[in-house]
Amino acid sequence: MFGDVPYRTGALVKHNLILRLRDPGQLISYLVTPMVLMVLLKPLYTRAYSDTRNGGVVQAVTGQMVMFSVFAMAIVGNSIFIEREWRTWDRLRASRATRGELLVGKSLPVYGVLMLQQIVLIYYGCLVVGMPAPKSVALLVLAVAVWGFALMAMGSALATLVRSRGDLMMASDVGSIAVSALGGALLPVGLMPGWARDIAPFSPGYWGLRVIQAAVDGQTGETARAALVCLLIGLATGAVAAYRLARGWGRSRLA
Repeated sequence: MFGDVPYRTGALVKHNLILRLRDPGQLISYLVTPMVLMVLLKPLYTRAYSDTRNGGVVQAVTGQMVMFSVFAMAIVGNSIFIEREWRTWDRLRASRATRGELLVGKSLPVYGVLMLQQIVLIYYGCLVVGMPAPKSVALLVLAVAVWGFALMAMGSALATLVRSRGDLMMASDVGSIAVSALGGALLPVGLMPGWARDIAPFSPGYWGLRVIQAAVDGQTGETARAALVCLLIGLATGAVAAYRLARGWGRSRLA
Protein backbone atom coordinates (compact mmCIF):
# COMPACT_ATOMS: atom_id res chain seq x y z
CA MET A 1 0.00 0.00 0.00
CA PHE A 2 2.67 2.51 1.04
CA GLY A 3 4.75 1.48 -1.94
CA ASP A 4 2.05 2.87 -4.22
CA VAL A 5 2.21 6.34 -2.64
CA PRO A 6 4.85 7.73 -5.05
CA TYR A 7 2.92 6.34 -8.02
CA ARG A 8 -0.42 7.84 -6.94
CA THR A 9 1.10 11.17 -5.97
CA GLY A 10 3.14 11.31 -9.15
CA ALA A 11 0.05 10.69 -11.28
CA LEU A 12 -1.82 13.49 -9.52
CA VAL A 13 1.13 15.86 -9.88
CA LYS A 14 1.49 15.07 -13.59
CA HIS A 15 -2.21 15.58 -14.23
CA ASN A 16 -2.33 18.93 -12.44
CA LEU A 17 0.91 20.11 -14.03
CA ILE A 18 -0.61 19.52 -17.47
CA LEU A 19 -3.66 21.55 -16.45
CA ARG A 20 -1.45 24.44 -15.29
CA LEU A 21 0.67 24.43 -18.46
CA ARG A 22 -2.42 24.46 -20.67
CA ASP A 23 -3.53 27.74 -19.08
CA PRO A 24 -0.34 29.70 -18.28
CA GLY A 25 -1.79 33.21 -18.60
CA GLN A 26 -2.23 33.79 -14.89
CA LEU A 27 1.27 32.54 -14.13
CA ILE A 28 2.82 34.74 -16.81
CA SER A 29 1.04 37.84 -15.50
CA TYR A 30 2.37 37.15 -11.99
CA LEU A 31 5.87 37.07 -13.45
CA VAL A 32 5.81 40.03 -15.82
CA THR A 33 3.82 42.48 -13.66
CA PRO A 34 6.26 42.47 -10.70
CA MET A 35 9.14 42.99 -13.13
CA VAL A 36 7.52 46.19 -14.38
CA LEU A 37 6.65 47.41 -10.88
CA MET A 38 10.17 46.76 -9.57
CA VAL A 39 11.61 49.19 -12.11
CA LEU A 40 8.87 51.79 -11.61
CA LEU A 41 8.94 51.71 -7.80
CA LYS A 42 12.72 51.62 -7.40
CA PRO A 43 13.13 55.45 -7.31
CA LEU A 44 10.35 55.77 -4.72
CA TYR A 45 11.82 53.17 -2.40
CA THR A 46 15.33 54.51 -2.90
CA ARG A 47 14.20 57.89 -1.60
CA ALA A 48 12.31 56.30 1.28
CA TYR A 49 15.50 54.43 2.27
CA SER A 50 17.82 57.37 1.60
CA ASP A 51 19.73 56.63 4.81
CA THR A 52 20.86 53.23 3.54
CA ARG A 53 22.72 52.31 0.40
CA ASN A 54 20.74 49.35 -0.91
CA GLY A 55 17.66 49.18 1.32
CA GLY A 56 15.39 50.77 -1.25
CA VAL A 57 16.40 48.39 -4.00
CA VAL A 58 15.94 45.36 -1.74
CA GLN A 59 12.46 46.61 -0.78
CA ALA A 60 11.52 47.22 -4.42
CA VAL A 61 12.50 43.68 -5.41
CA THR A 62 11.46 41.64 -2.38
CA GLY A 63 8.23 43.58 -1.85
CA GLN A 64 6.98 42.72 -5.34
CA MET A 65 8.21 39.14 -4.98
CA VAL A 66 6.11 38.66 -1.87
CA MET A 67 3.08 40.53 -3.17
CA PHE A 68 2.76 38.51 -6.36
CA SER A 69 3.68 35.24 -4.69
CA VAL A 70 0.68 35.74 -2.41
CA PHE A 71 -1.54 35.74 -5.50
CA ALA A 72 -0.40 32.13 -6.02
CA MET A 73 -2.95 31.25 -3.32
CA ALA A 74 -5.63 31.87 -5.92
CA ILE A 75 -3.99 29.47 -8.37
CA VAL A 76 -3.76 26.52 -5.99
CA GLY A 77 -7.16 27.35 -4.54
CA ASN A 78 -8.73 27.41 -7.98
CA SER A 79 -7.05 24.12 -8.94
CA ILE A 80 -8.72 22.46 -5.95
CA PHE A 81 -12.07 24.20 -6.18
CA ILE A 82 -12.50 23.44 -9.87
CA GLU A 83 -12.72 19.75 -9.01
CA ARG A 84 -15.94 20.53 -7.18
CA GLU A 85 -17.34 22.36 -10.21
CA TRP A 86 -16.40 19.45 -12.45
CA ARG A 87 -17.92 17.07 -9.84
CA THR A 88 -14.76 14.99 -9.96
CA TRP A 89 -13.59 15.46 -6.37
CA ASP A 90 -15.76 12.62 -5.10
CA ARG A 91 -14.07 10.34 -7.62
CA LEU A 92 -10.67 11.37 -6.34
CA ARG A 93 -11.76 10.86 -2.73
CA ALA A 94 -13.12 7.43 -3.62
CA SER A 95 -9.72 6.38 -4.94
CA ARG A 96 -6.92 4.99 -2.78
CA ALA A 97 -5.25 8.40 -2.64
CA THR A 98 -5.19 9.86 0.87
CA ARG A 99 -6.10 13.44 1.75
CA GLY A 100 -2.44 14.30 1.97
CA GLU A 101 -1.73 12.85 -1.47
CA LEU A 102 -4.62 14.80 -2.97
CA LEU A 103 -3.37 18.04 -1.44
CA VAL A 104 0.21 17.38 -2.55
CA GLY A 105 -0.93 16.45 -6.04
CA LYS A 106 -2.82 19.73 -6.35
CA SER A 107 -0.28 21.98 -4.65
CA LEU A 108 3.08 20.65 -5.84
CA PRO A 109 2.80 21.82 -9.49
CA VAL A 110 1.88 25.34 -8.36
CA TYR A 111 4.63 25.18 -5.73
CA GLY A 112 7.17 24.34 -8.43
CA VAL A 113 5.99 27.20 -10.63
CA LEU A 114 6.14 29.55 -7.64
CA MET A 115 9.73 28.53 -6.93
CA LEU A 116 10.63 29.19 -10.57
CA GLN A 117 8.90 32.58 -10.41
CA GLN A 118 10.85 33.59 -7.30
CA ILE A 119 14.17 32.49 -8.81
CA VAL A 120 13.54 34.44 -12.02
CA LEU A 121 12.51 37.56 -10.07
CA ILE A 122 15.62 37.35 -7.87
CA TYR A 123 17.89 37.16 -10.92
CA TYR A 124 15.95 39.96 -12.57
CA GLY A 125 16.21 42.06 -9.43
CA CYS A 126 19.97 41.59 -9.27
CA LEU A 127 20.74 41.99 -12.98
CA VAL A 128 18.23 44.67 -13.98
CA VAL A 129 17.01 46.50 -10.87
CA GLY A 130 20.39 46.51 -9.13
CA MET A 131 19.71 44.54 -5.96
CA PRO A 132 22.90 43.23 -4.31
CA ALA A 133 23.49 39.53 -4.77
CA PRO A 134 22.15 37.49 -1.82
CA LYS A 135 24.85 36.83 0.74
CA SER A 136 23.73 33.23 1.28
CA VAL A 137 22.09 31.19 -1.44
CA ALA A 138 21.26 28.44 1.06
CA LEU A 139 19.37 30.86 3.32
CA LEU A 140 17.48 32.28 0.35
CA VAL A 141 16.46 28.82 -0.87
CA LEU A 142 15.23 28.00 2.64
CA ALA A 143 13.29 31.26 2.85
CA VAL A 144 11.59 30.89 -0.50
CA ALA A 145 10.80 27.21 0.09
CA VAL A 146 9.19 27.77 3.51
CA TRP A 147 7.26 30.84 2.35
CA GLY A 148 6.01 28.89 -0.67
CA PHE A 149 4.84 26.06 1.59
CA ALA A 150 2.86 28.52 3.70
CA LEU A 151 1.22 29.99 0.60
CA MET A 152 0.23 26.58 -0.79
CA ALA A 153 -1.29 25.58 2.56
CA MET A 154 -3.21 28.86 2.86
CA GLY A 155 -4.52 28.53 -0.69
CA SER A 156 -5.65 24.95 -0.06
CA ALA A 157 -7.43 25.93 3.15
CA LEU A 158 -9.13 28.85 1.44
CA ALA A 159 -10.45 26.65 -1.35
CA THR A 160 -12.07 24.28 1.14
CA LEU A 161 -13.79 27.08 3.08
CA VAL A 162 -15.53 29.06 0.32
CA ARG A 163 -18.72 27.97 -1.42
CA SER A 164 -18.34 29.33 -4.96
CA ARG A 165 -15.69 30.37 -7.46
CA GLY A 166 -16.84 33.99 -7.02
CA ASP A 167 -16.25 33.74 -3.28
CA LEU A 168 -12.85 32.20 -3.92
CA MET A 169 -11.72 34.96 -6.27
CA MET A 170 -13.04 37.70 -3.99
CA ALA A 171 -11.41 36.20 -0.92
CA SER A 172 -8.10 35.55 -2.69
CA ASP A 173 -7.93 39.01 -4.31
CA VAL A 174 -8.89 40.96 -1.21
CA GLY A 175 -6.87 38.65 1.02
CA SER A 176 -3.78 38.87 -1.18
CA ILE A 177 -3.81 42.65 -1.21
CA ALA A 178 -4.45 42.84 2.53
CA VAL A 179 -1.83 40.24 3.44
CA SER A 180 0.88 41.77 1.25
CA ALA A 181 0.05 45.42 2.01
CA LEU A 182 -0.12 44.94 5.79
CA GLY A 183 3.05 42.87 5.58
CA GLY A 184 5.02 45.76 4.09
CA ALA A 185 5.21 44.66 0.47
CA LEU A 186 3.74 47.91 -0.87
CA LEU A 187 4.86 50.32 1.82
CA PRO A 188 7.64 49.65 4.33
CA VAL A 189 6.19 48.87 7.74
CA GLY A 190 8.16 51.72 9.29
CA LEU A 191 6.29 54.24 7.12
CA MET A 192 2.82 52.88 7.92
CA PRO A 193 0.37 54.50 10.36
CA GLY A 194 0.77 53.41 13.96
CA TRP A 195 -2.25 51.10 13.94
CA ALA A 196 -0.97 49.36 10.81
CA ARG A 197 2.48 48.84 12.33
CA ASP A 198 0.84 47.26 15.36
CA ILE A 199 -1.13 44.66 13.39
CA ALA A 200 1.51 44.02 10.70
CA PRO A 201 3.07 41.04 12.54
CA PHE A 202 -0.31 39.28 12.39
CA SER A 203 -0.13 39.23 8.59
CA PRO A 204 1.53 36.21 6.95
CA GLY A 205 2.94 38.61 4.36
CA TYR A 206 4.93 40.33 7.10
CA TRP A 207 6.79 37.12 7.85
CA GLY A 208 7.13 36.22 4.18
CA LEU A 209 8.79 39.54 3.45
CA ARG A 210 10.85 39.33 6.62
CA VAL A 211 12.22 35.86 5.89
CA ILE A 212 13.19 36.75 2.31
CA GLN A 213 14.80 40.07 3.22
CA ALA A 214 16.70 38.49 6.10
CA ALA A 215 17.94 35.76 3.76
CA VAL A 216 19.08 38.32 1.17
CA ASP A 217 21.02 40.13 3.91
CA GLY A 218 22.51 36.85 5.16
CA GLN A 219 20.99 37.12 8.65
CA THR A 220 20.87 33.49 9.76
CA GLY A 221 19.10 34.02 13.09
CA GLU A 222 16.37 36.28 11.75
CA THR A 223 15.85 34.03 8.72
CA ALA A 224 15.40 31.01 10.98
CA ARG A 225 12.94 32.85 13.24
CA ALA A 226 10.80 34.14 10.39
CA ALA A 227 10.99 30.78 8.60
CA LEU A 228 9.67 29.06 11.74
CA VAL A 229 6.67 31.39 11.81
CA CYS A 230 5.98 30.72 8.11
CA LEU A 231 6.27 26.99 8.74
CA LEU A 232 3.77 27.17 11.62
CA ILE A 233 1.35 29.16 9.44
CA GLY A 234 1.64 26.51 6.75
CA LEU A 235 1.10 23.63 9.16
CA ALA A 236 -1.92 25.29 10.76
CA THR A 237 -3.67 26.16 7.51
CA GLY A 238 -2.73 22.80 5.99
CA ALA A 239 -4.41 21.12 8.94
CA VAL A 240 -7.55 23.16 8.23
CA ALA A 241 -7.54 22.00 4.61
CA ALA A 242 -7.07 18.35 5.61
CA TYR A 243 -9.87 18.63 8.19
CA ARG A 244 -12.26 20.09 5.65
CA LEU A 245 -11.47 17.31 3.20
CA ALA A 246 -12.11 14.75 5.91
CA ARG A 247 -15.52 16.32 6.55
CA GLY A 248 -16.61 15.64 2.97
CA TRP A 249 -15.71 18.88 1.18
CA GLY A 250 -16.38 18.56 -2.52
CA ARG A 251 -19.77 16.89 -2.35
CA SER A 252 -22.88 18.59 -3.65
CA ARG A 253 -23.28 20.17 -0.24
CA LEU A 254 -20.44 21.45 1.90
CA ALA A 255 -20.12 19.96 5.39
